[in-house]
Order: sequence, then C-alpha cells, then structure tokens
Amino acid sequence: MTYLVNIFSTLVALEFFYIMYLETFATQSKATSRVFNLSSEVLADNDIQTLFKNQGIYNGLIGVGILYAVLFMPEMLLPIMIYIVLVALYGSLSSGDKTLVFKQAGLAMLTILLITFERL
Repeated sequence: MTYLVNIFSTLVALEFFYIMYLETFATQSKATSRVFNLSSEVLADNDIQTLFKNQGIYNGLIGVGILYAVLFMPEMLLPIMIYIVLVALYGSLSSGDKTLVFKQAGLAMLTILLITFERL
C-alpha cells in the first residue's frame, strides 16, 4: 500500500507542478485560458499575470513539499493532503463551482483514502 500512497502523492505533486507551469510560465497560453476559464484579454493584464505568478510559486512549493514528504517525512502526507482538500473546498464554495473540489483535490482525496486504509 505504501507504493500506492507514494505514487498517488507524486501524482498530486505533479499536478501542482503543472498548475505552477500554467500560472508562472504559460500565463497567456490557451491551456491556461481553458483551465482557469479566463479570456486571453484577462490573462494579458499585468496585474493578473503578477497574481498568477505569485500563486504559481505557491503551488510549485506545495509540490516540492509533497515530494519532500514522500522521500523523508511520510507522516506529513496526510496533513498536506487534508490541507489541499480544504483549500479546494473553499475554492469550490467561493467560486460557486461545485465540481471544482473534485478537479483540484480528487487525487488528494484518493491519497487520503489510501493513507487511511494503510493505517488500518
């Protein structure tokens, strides 16, 4: 089961690195426009780009934290995954998009289940 937890945790980290890529390096790309449901005009705004890049660094560092936990502190994986789910719940409620929680935290939820089953 530990292998599955590590695999799913790594997938969550990769998801956060992808989000970092979209927000920090591909700010005006079609993929970023599609993922965040924002027009190219909005994404071209300098203030939006600054906010996105800041958020991108945050998401990248969460990915780094997850990988660090996988390698050196596996006991921290559950709190990190719970954090991800809580942030996604807030985003879902504040945006009015009820599916957002599953898009942002689906892999984290599966990882929580795997960690829980592993501990039984």
